[in-house]
Amino acid sequence: MTHLPTSTPDERSERATRPRDIRGWLFDLDGVLTPTAIVHMHAWSRLFTPYLEAHGAAPYTDADYFAYIDGMPRYDGVRSLLESRGIHVPEGTPADPPEADTVCGLGNRKNAAFNETLADEGVAPYPASVAFLDAVQAAGCLVAVVSSSKNAPSVLEAAGIADRFEVVVDGAVAAREGLPGKPAPDTYERAAELLGLPTTACAVVEDAESGVKSGAAGDFGLVVGVDRGVGRDVLERLGADVVVDELDELIPDLDPNRKDTT
Repeated sequence: MTHLPTSTPDERSERATRPRDIRGWLFDLDGVLTPTAIVHMHAWSRLFTPYLEAHGAAPYTDADYFAYIDGMPRYDGVRSLLESRGIHVPEGTPADPPEADTVCGLGNRKNAAFNETLADEGVAPYPASVAFLDAVQAAGCLVAVVSSSKNAPSVLEAAGIADRFEVVVDGAVAAREGLPGKPAPDTYERAAELLGLPTTACAVVEDAESGVKSGAAGDFGLVVGVDRGVGRDVLERLGADVVVDELDELIPDLDPNRKDTT
């Protein structure tokens, strides 16, 4: 069910517009187009459950994933979680082996666990998200994927939707171009630029707290929150203009002849 914020129009950002006015849709990947957030959650748990136990820290929980990791670049997620437990390790470099006790080593260990799980289990896109993707492309809109993960291309391939997106701004692109990751808006702004559209003509579609923050921090036409467990109240508070349980709820709002109702 679609939920609009309960605040008045004057209290909401003036940038908010209607879905049918959007010309470019910028999709997060994990948790929006594909259920790979579950794969990520399992991989992070496999990393941090024994690690925190060995350090005598508070046990790792799913709540930690949403609070400190979800939507962030991998090394930022490691750093954020460790800081929450008062654990400090050297930064290291991306070339660190997975067994290294550094931020980068731990991030690489998590990445290995993710790829193993993806190869074992595979992934299929959310049917409702594919239906919405079909609808926006049929309406002539442009689309892009914006993901903090460096695994975005392999996930898109595994899900069978790689050919739908000519523009993919993932963690590898962000690192190569020196773009700060979510919750900064820069990766979404870069995707809009690559589509040849102003940010005001684009919608950010996110399920993560950090991702919604990045959409709210930029001058985007619309920020759509997909509630996969964070909670619609949280997504609205962080800046989502519209919150849905599934993206196909927005398909009727793409109709240019649809009359607004109150």
